[in-house]
Amino acid sequence: MSEFAKKLIAWQRRNGRHDLPWQTQDPYCVWLSEIMLQQTQVDTVIPYYQRFLARCPDVASLAAAPLDDVLALWSGLGYYARARNLHSAARSVMEKHGGQFPRTAAGLAELPGIGRSTAAAVASFCFGERVAILDGNVKRVLCRHFAIEGYPGERAVEQKLWALAESLLPAKDISIYPQAQMDLGAMICTRSKPRCLHCPVNATCQARAEGRENELPTARPRKTVPERSCGVLLLRCQGTILLEQRPAAGIWGGLYSLPEMLEEESAAECALRRFGLSKLKFVAGEDLHHSFTHFGLTLTPWQAELRKLPLQVNAPNLRWVAQQELEGIGLPAPIRKLVERSFEPEKA
Repeated sequence: MSEFAKKLIAWQRRNGRHDLPWQTQDPYCVWLSEIMLQQTQVDTVIPYYQRFLARCPDVASLAAAPLDDVLALWSGLGYYARARNLHSAARSVMEKHGGQFPRTAAGLAELPGIGRSTAAAVASFCFGERVAILDGNVKRVLCRHFAIEGYPGERAVEQKLWALAESLLPAKDISIYPQAQMDLGAMICTRSKPRCLHCPVNATCQARAEGRENELPTARPRKTVPERSCGVLLLRCQGTILLEQRPAAGIWGGLYSLPEMLEEESAAECALRRFGLSKLKFVAGEDLHHSFTHFGLTLTPWQAELRKLPLQVNAPNLRWVAQQELEGIGLPAPIRKLVERSFEPEKA
């Protein structure tokens, strides 16, 4: 066993995290947590994870749940393709694997939405397979300790990190070692202000020796993030708001949202074109800005009140929703903010 692995394993036993709710050998729980933890911090994930398990305690219940329910449970976590793939993978486990998760990383990686590192984490934690993981925390630890140059998201750098991660695998304690790497990255070798004095492998860390703790890993090359804007209709009637389910593919796929206006189109023109509604008095609400990975979006809500529910606003993907129903509906975070804001009592 390398000294690096030996020291990390000893440190994890004494100082690592041992009370996370998904620290179990149940592959369903480990898989669910790994998917939720992609791009999301532990403190944010825990309440979502617990609520999700209360509704879908096992892979069979997840596979049987309507996708709308799954998206509602996921609402607020972002990156909604994860939820759609989660649902699809659960159905695949039930239909193709008799309700049992594949016991190897290679088999797990064939399920929808499960990448190499996630598959390895489940195989390692639950089935004891000797495979390397490479999530964000592990990448940061390896880049600093071994002074790996280049942005870890670049293919050549990532391949180098995979080879390094595999070369460091111990022959035993294989389920402890990956947890040690993740804990070290989350607790000590953090993105900013790393606690190097408390690191069990600080004596051999090349970044520390060179005074480059804050330079490595190499940051993502900066690109100009484009900005977009879009108007949305907030149509209210008798204490309800009109929501529209988005197509399965694309941003916010399968979630409910507010009807979008075309560029250079007024709210009145959109209401007439989409729903045959005329003579509505629209009032512009406060803009809301939301940042995606590749662009920023400014939403402008245009609100109007209808006296009665119009018959022409009737389609399978449209739904009039009351405030008390919002919790059970999958809404993107910025849309949820706009809708909840519209339900707030008007200030005098």
